[in-house]
Amino acid sequence: MNISVRNAENFAFTAENMAWAEGQLAKYPANRQQSGVMPLLTRAQEQNNGWVSVPVMEYIADMMDMPYIRVHEVATFYTMYNMKPVGKHVIEVCTTTPCWLRGSDDVVAACKQELGIDFGETTKDGEFTLLEVECAGACVNAPVIAYKKNYYEDLNSDSTRKFIQAIKSGKLPVAGPQTTDRHKSAPQGGPTTLKEFCSMQGGQE
Repeated sequence: MNISVRNAENFAFTAENMAWAEGQLAKYPANRQQSGVMPLLTRAQEQNNGWVSVPVMEYIADMMDMPYIRVHEVATFYTMYNMKPVGKHVIEVCTTTPCWLRGSDDVVAACKQELGIDFGETTKDGEFTLLEVECAGACVNAPVIAYKKNYYEDLNSDSTRKFIQAIKSGKLPVAGPQTTDRHKSAPQGGPTTLKEFCSMQGGQE
C-alpha cells in the first residue's frame, strides 16, 4: 500500500477501517487486489459522511496502487456512490418500470411533499437527501425505497408519508413490506407452490 502524504492530509481510514480494508484485500490474490476497490470505496464513503470526494478517490487509488481515473470510473458508474455531499438521511426511490407500474409516482410525490425537495436535492437543514435510483432488484415488492441498507416495500402514498414522519421523529421504521402481510418476497395471500415445504418450515420460507 502506497499512501501519499497528499491524500493523508485530506482523508485517511480510521485505524479500525484500515484493519478492515487490509482484511478485505487479503481475500484477493496478490496480483488481483485492485478488485477490492468497490468495498473499499463503500467503506470510505461511510466514513466520509456518505459521499465520495476527490481526496477519498485519491486515497483509495494510492492505497491500491492504481490510477486515480480508474477509481473515478468506478465511483461515477455506480449510483451507490454519491459524488457530492448528502444529508444525514438518504432516501432512494426506485422508479424503474415495475415500481412505476405499481405506483412509484405516488411514492415520489409523497417524498417530495413531505421533504420539500426534488430528486438530487438536500433539505436546507442537511437532514434529508432524496435520490432517484434505477432498479432496486425487489420488483415483486414494488414500489420500493432503500434507506440505511434496508428496503421498504409495497409502499403507497400514505405509508411513504408515515415512513418519512417516523424518521423525522427519530425512529427507524421496520423494514420490509409496509402495506401488506406478505412474508419477505412471498406472493400476497401466501405461497402458491411448494406448500408442503412451507408448512414444514412454519410458513416462513
